[in-house]
Amino acid sequence: MTVNAQYRLAARPVGLPKSTDWQYTEEPAGQPGDGEFLVELQYISLDPAMRGWINAQRSYIAPVEIGDVMRAAGTGTVIESNNGRFPKGAAVQGLFGVQKYAVSDGTGVSTIDTSRAPAPMYLGTLGSSGFTAYFGLLDIGRPRPGQTIVVSAAAGAVGSVAGQIGKIMGCRVVGIAGGPGKCAFLVDELGFDAAIDYKAGDLRAQLKEHTPDGVDVFFDNVGGEILDTVLTRITRGARVIISGAVSQYNSENGMRGPANYMQLLVQRASMTGFLVFDYVSRYPEAASELSAWLAEGRLTSREHVVEGGIAAFPETLLGLFDGRNTGKLVLAV
Repeated sequence: MTVNAQYRLAARPVGLPKSTDWQYTEEPAGQPGDGEFLVELQYISLDPAMRGWINAQRSYIAPVEIGDVMRAAGTGTVIESNNGRFPKGAAVQGLFGVQKYAVSDGTGVSTIDTSRAPAPMYLGTLGSSGFTAYFGLLDIGRPRPGQTIVVSAAAGAVGSVAGQIGKIMGCRVVGIAGGPGKCAFLVDELGFDAAIDYKAGDLRAQLKEHTPDGVDVFFDNVGGEILDTVLTRITRGARVIISGAVSQYNSENGMRGPANYMQLLVQRASMTGFLVFDYVSRYPEAASELSAWLAEGRLTSREHVVEGGIAAFPETLLGLFDGRNTGKLVLAV
């Protein structure tokens, strides 16, 4: 009997998720029915959005219900199949959940070519993280050569790609990250023009130093104080891209809104939220461009792979919120 290890949601977290908010279970792996297939997962994606998925409040996607397997994207191999589109042995990517085995009918699943790129990359640069950076920066940010782009959580999965795309577009790119190691990574390995360590204090002074001509495009993954501070530096007609607000996800006192939002009026600027799922029909475009930039050496992909299997999920998830990862956080199962 093939045993399936899973993590299910046991309670709605208050603040950071605790061990008691999860239930680890083991049960027989499901058997595929007509038109279905069984996947053995190798890698699971860890994303800040997962914190929002386990809240009960209204959002862009239905919340994970108590008792359900935790929602997560992953990559794996088809080991049994009754579906001609996904034959045995195929490498696939999809929302399979935090578990070792998953039965699927193919909805939302795609095949991947692991000879072209390692499987974890399809959860990062060649997956939703990279696509978020691509569409957010290019469609919402609309950068022009010579403009200044600031990216928050710049050493993370989305921010690291967004900043590099900004450089490809001929812009000056300034990243905001936590700690000297991450800041060095942005400048020395990814080619950012400058990096700001928000943990070093006086964020406003650092931002003023590195954006002498102001901020034309802000790709925000953090919200809170960082968003407020960058709003004081935006230029006439600036575009603020709301990709996420990781600083707010575990707040026990509700989300903090931007106190400096009137700068949008003063500077005739815009602040726009978006979801990568709205661009599904254009995923092939993003995959093609990102793949070409990787092949040309103009784009660097960084995956932070944690070993430990399904049992390591709760602790690994917390790494997203205390800055342990550089690049895309992936759990090897």
